[in-house]
Amino acid sequence: MTTDVAILSALRQTPTGGISGAALSAQLGISRAAIWARIQEMRRLGYEIEASPHSGYRLLRVPDVFHGDDLLARLAQPRVIGRQIRVFKETTSTNDVVEKMALDGVAEGVVVIAESQTKGRGRLSRRWESSAGKGLWLSVLLRPSIAPQAATQVTIGAAVSVVRAIRQVTGVEADIKWPNDVQVQGRKLCGILTELTAEVDRVRFLILGLGLNMNQQPQDFPPEVRKLASSLAIESGEPVDRPNLAARLLEELEHDYARIRRGDFEEVATEWERCCSTLGKAVRIQMGDRVIQGRAESLDGEGALILRTTHGNLERILGGDVTVLK
Repeated sequence: MTTDVAILSALRQTPTGGISGAALSAQLGISRAAIWARIQEMRRLGYEIEASPHSGYRLLRVPDVFHGDDLLARLAQPRVIGRQIRVFKETTSTNDVVEKMALDGVAEGVVVIAESQTKGRGRLSRRWESSAGKGLWLSVLLRPSIAPQAATQVTIGAAVSVVRAIRQVTGVEADIKWPNDVQVQGRKLCGILTELTAEVDRVRFLILGLGLNMNQQPQDFPPEVRKLASSLAIESGEPVDRPNLAARLLEELEHDYARIRRGDFEEVATEWERCCSTLGKAVRIQMGDRVIQGRAESLDGEGALILRTTHGNLERILGGDVTVLK
C-alpha cells in the first residue's frame, strides 16, 4: 500500500470529523511533514482536502478523473481483482496493455484503465468509441483454473457485475443482451470483450475488457450509432461520479469472480437469467457464415446459450452476433 492510498483510506474512514496530522502520522508511521507533502500533491491533482487546526484533514471533493491510488483506497482488502491498478491518460486499447503484462508473467488481478483509447475494440473487431473523460475503459488480467470451453462463465459473471453496480450507484435498470452487452431499452450502455489464450485443457490467461458509457450526451456518439447507444447520464438525467462507479464495479467483479473460482457458477447464472432480456425471445444468431434462428431458452453449466431451433432441436451456442426478432 502506497502512502497516498493509506492517507486516502484514512480520510474516507473519517468523512465528517476529520483526522489530525498527528493521528495520521501515528497511524501510518511517517512524519507530519511527509503527510503534508503528500496532501499538497493530491491538491495539485484536484483533490479538495481541508486542513483545519481544530478538526484536522477532511476530504471534501475528488476530481472526475481516475487515479489508481484513489481507487485502491476505496476497495476492500485483500482482493484479487484490483490488487494493482494502473491508469493511462491514453492508450491504444487497455486489452493490448494487459496482454503484454500477461505475457510478462504478471499475476492475475491487475486492472488497467484508460481515460481514452485510440483503438478501442469490441467483439468481431468492431471499433469501440472511447471518448476521453466520458466513460470507463477497463481491462483485467485473470488466470482462472477452468477449461477453455468454460471461459464464457467469466463474461456472464462480468455482465451481472455491471448490471448490479449500475443499479446500485445510479438506479438505472439496465439489462443484459446475451452474450456480452448491457443495455437499457435496447440501447447499448456497456460492451464486454473477453480474449482468451489457452492450451487444449487449460486457460493460460484471460483478458476481461469492458467499456461502459457514463457521461456522454447524444452528440458525443458517432452519427451511425446514436440510435443504438446510450449512456448512464442520458438514462438517469444527471452526471455520473465515474470513480465511484468504477470502484463499485471492481467490488462486484471481485464478488462474482470469487463465486466462479469456488465453483458456484450456478448462482451467477441464476442471477444472470433474472437480468437477461434475451431469454424467452425469438432470436437470429450469426456465427461466421452460419445463421441460426430459434428461441433462447437458458444457459448451461459453462455459460453457453441453449437455443431451441425453429425445427425443435436444442443447440448449444458459445458465441455469435445476436438479433432479437419481433
